[in-house]
Amino acid sequence: MTAPKDFNDRMLSLGLARVSEAAAHASARLIGRGDEKAADQAAVNAMRDQLNMLDIKGVVVIGEGERDEAPMLFIGEEVGTGEGPEVDIALDPLEGTTLTAKDMPNALTVIAMAPRGTLLHAPDVYMDKLAIGPGYPTDVVSLDMTPAERVRALAKARGVEAGDITVCILERPRHEDMIAEVRDTGAAIRLITDGDVAGVIHTAEAELTGIDMYMGSGGAPEGVLAASALKCMGGQMWGRLMFRNDDEKGRARKAGITDLDRIYARDDLVTADVIFAATGVTNGSIVAGVKREPGHLTTETILMRSKTGSVRRMIYRNPIK
Repeated sequence: MTAPKDFNDRMLSLGLARVSEAAAHASARLIGRGDEKAADQAAVNAMRDQLNMLDIKGVVVIGEGERDEAPMLFIGEEVGTGEGPEVDIALDPLEGTTLTAKDMPNALTVIAMAPRGTLLHAPDVYMDKLAIGPGYPTDVVSLDMTPAERVRALAKARGVEAGDITVCILERPRHEDMIAEVRDTGAAIRLITDGDVAGVIHTAEAELTGIDMYMGSGGAPEGVLAASALKCMGGQMWGRLMFRNDDEKGRARKAGITDLDRIYARDDLVTADVIFAATGVTNGSIVAGVKREPGHLTTETILMRSKTGSVRRMIYRNPIK
């Protein structure tokens, strides 16, 4: 699917970066303060204010989840001036509220934009995820493989031993068996405490991050954001929704999902050209965190466009008023 002519991703991209930067600035004053909700609230308010300055007819299709009981940019909320292209917006005003509250690495503000109707309306349930970087044959690994089979298949495709593969996994009790199985292959594991959008992005620059593959379950909305980034940077990703009860299945059906067992490839999650921006809040392996200096704040933002495959890193120095 090609983007409509009025979706001028080149012009919209800088506006999207400003949205991400504003949220990072707002949450920076709460780094290490121990208050997750206040940090998220600040990011939400700043992101909404900036979105409403953009000349778009925007609808939030991936927004703040209810699970964290955080103030929302809610799913279905209309943003923008009401002038300009109709767009879908996926966002996480503060990916890593706990990371921010505890001043731990890899807290980000994250947002993606695509033409209306092209981002999966993922319900707030878990998603089983698998991602690898660019340069591999299509479907060299799959969600139907066991964790050990994935490691061995990727190692074979790279022409290396399983022990040369590093897998990123979210550190959760539900992943204990997966972690044990991956370690039995001889592969290394980088455990992360939060922030699986960043975890997936790491696979796109394996030569820099050392991460060859991401696997495990996390939030489905974050899966759409991660797929947006990989569509810009290159790489493969798959996701399958996971349901713990009938209420969660009902949420999926309400979002328009009829096949509850479907495995979504990257381009099923994001079906057209997309813009992606992320700004560091705390220092991380993707972008630097907010740096407070006398009289100003400095942020680093990664801004990407799938249409061109461009990845731009921007340093923004903003006076403190």
